[in-house]
Amino acid sequence: MKILLPPSETKHPGGTGASLELGDLALPSLRAEREAVLDALTALASDLSVAQRVLKLSDRQTGEIEHNRMLRTAPTMAAVDRYTGVLFDALDAQGLDRAARRWLGEHVLIHSAPFGPVGALDGIPAYRLAAGTSLPGIAPLRRHWAAATTRALEGSGFILDLRSEAYVALGPVPDSVRSAYVRVVTANGRALNHFNKKAKGELVRSLATSRPRVGSLPSLLSWSGGAGIDLRTTQDQGILELVVPV
Repeated sequence: MKILLPPSETKHPGGTGASLELGDLALPSLRAEREAVLDALTALASDLSVAQRVLKLSDRQTGEIEHNRMLRTAPTMAAVDRYTGVLFDALDAQGLDRAARRWLGEHVLIHSAPFGPVGALDGIPAYRLAAGTSLPGIAPLRRHWAAATTRALEGSGFILDLRSEAYVALGPVPDSVRSAYVRVVTANGRALNHFNKKAKGELVRSLATSRPRVGSLPSLLSWSGGAGIDLRTTQDQGILELVVPV
């Protein structure tokens, strides 16, 4: 099983890992697309006023442009530790033991805008780029990433897709791959926002700590029932509802 997570706009700064090595990232067939985005981002960072406008940054956020300028030389940290925010706070990867973190590295991909999907333990630098940004010099990110990412995900086995719609658009799961897309709802079917992210983080943490053998939707549902997690199929094929109390 592979689990696709969205990234977070907020990130931990710094890092102790060596500088970015694209050849070490998951899905190495995406190297050309990664190089193009990195080139565009670092070039954009040379003009602060243009970068601020393109990235939609406030005056207080312009320091993040420096992160983009230093993408190829800045220190890295594991992607699952780089991101902060509700989902990643609930996942709390740094609080997991080695076996659970190793499971994350084997099964979790975090879908970033500059690098595409990367492994949970892949080293990445701090950056600023959202899925909807249009970078000068390359096609809109949806067009730049979608087909290449879909091809890269072929042969992945069963995929549990926890991404937001904006990141699904950057790389739809191929039709040839068995998958399930998760929506977080209340018992009466109401969609959630804050609890959406928290529930997804808790779901992945539970998977990492129990490390079940999941290779299909039935085996996922069997595990979730035993774990006390309310995952339900819907009338829409390929859609699961994760039901949470509020």
